[in-house]
Amino acid sequence: MTGPRTFFGQPRLLAHLFGVELWERFSFYGMQGILLIYLYYSAERGGLGIDQDTATSIVGAYGGAVYLSTILGGWVADRLLGPERVLFASAVLVMAGHISLAVLPGLAGVAVGLVLIAVGSGGVKANATSLVGSLYAEDDPRRDAGFSLFYLGINLGALAGPLLTGLLQQEAGFHWGFGLAAAGMAVGLAQYTVGRRHLTGPAREVPNPLPARRRPLVAAVAAAVVLLIIAVVAFGLLPADRLATAVVVLSAVAAAAYFVVILTSRAVTGIERRRMLGFIPMFLASAVFWSLYQQQFTVVTIYSDQRLDRTILGWEMPVSWVQSINPVFIIVLSGAFAALWTRLGDRQPSTPVKFAAGTALMGVAFLLFLPLAGGGPNSAPLLALAGILLVFTVAELLLSPVGLSLATKVAPAAFRTQTVALFFLSVALGTAASGVLARYYSAEHEVWYFGILGVTALLFGAVLAALTPLVRRLLSGVR
Repeated sequence: MTGPRTFFGQPRLLAHLFGVELWERFSFYGMQGILLIYLYYSAERGGLGIDQDTATSIVGAYGGAVYLSTILGGWVADRLLGPERVLFASAVLVMAGHISLAVLPGLAGVAVGLVLIAVGSGGVKANATSLVGSLYAEDDPRRDAGFSLFYLGINLGALAGPLLTGLLQQEAGFHWGFGLAAAGMAVGLAQYTVGRRHLTGPAREVPNPLPARRRPLVAAVAAAVVLLIIAVVAFGLLPADRLATAVVVLSAVAAAAYFVVILTSRAVTGIERRRMLGFIPMFLASAVFWSLYQQQFTVVTIYSDQRLDRTILGWEMPVSWVQSINPVFIIVLSGAFAALWTRLGDRQPSTPVKFAAGTALMGVAFLLFLPLAGGGPNSAPLLALAGILLVFTVAELLLSPVGLSLATKVAPAAFRTQTVALFFLSVALGTAASGVLARYYSAEHEVWYFGILGVTALLFGAVLAALTPLVRRLLSGVR
């Protein structure tokens, strides 16, 4: 007698979430692979001709806003609609955003498109991750392996997106590249529409419903926030070159407020509260990690455009193709990491140790830029950058899928999806910081730039390693 059907040894329902996340990431990374150069390329090259520092601030702010929006997606799921419905609606918003970038000209298309994609992607990320966590019991040893497999889907999309949109952008123009991203999201939405009926039970439950008497107040606050954003944009109250800084501040304030809300809630038990306290140093390590890692879309993109020799057999590959190097390594190594954690079982390193190693290794990756520093245009070998991005990848696999898994383990029952969103706030903080830090990068100051950031990450990893015994006690049995 055969057992229930599985998806590579994981719950069958993981396949539906794997698919929608793959196509959402195809569209997301495909667009992001050409976004920065679209902003700062001259009009003669099809771009908008924005100052490079302003362009990196916009990209950093947008990336941070994506992860900041996970708070909104998580709150709506936990208090109003349930994670499955929010996931579907968010995917629709993402597709609409890519269509806006493709068809609306100039800054209008950028503004409308990035806002829609940021809000939609935040909803997709928070709820897809929460739904994956809901497929497993808390002590199911397959959990980390399942998240690694889910991470594989993310990176299949991240691999194909920049390759295809970058090639189309180079051959036909930026708006065709943005259009392909929209088409990819449409495929993902169609696939998910077919499979979403199987996601029932906790997937459609609202774990902490908002009382009806409070809904008018929430609606009024939401309307006020929207009007405030419109006013800020309309009257130019926040310069574009300070957008990333604003998202850093907003992310930090939101994270602090969320930790206070969860830790003081009467719906949280004593053991859940201790686990959330243990989650704080992990949150900080994650923010440090992502502030370096997400520079793939700011500093590394500029580096690839201006410093990297991209010539292969006489043909110059698109700038965005560099963004597909990391996903190749993820695809190759994520299965190996999943198998390793499964094989080791209870003998695998604890989550704090994985976080400390990932943060420190990210610092090593930045220090590896130092031997290449000081060269002229097109002087950095492609193979050398690929080697550095391999180190990025190993660091990412030690922290990112493990962090998603940890968030679902420590999440109090009343804040299930919102705790996942809280983890994504660390990514928001780091991603926006990557846009702020990029202002200090230049070819003339590479030694100081990569050296200071690399050493800082190494030191933070060492501190977390030293705190591991304390963090493990606070996590109260969560590895």
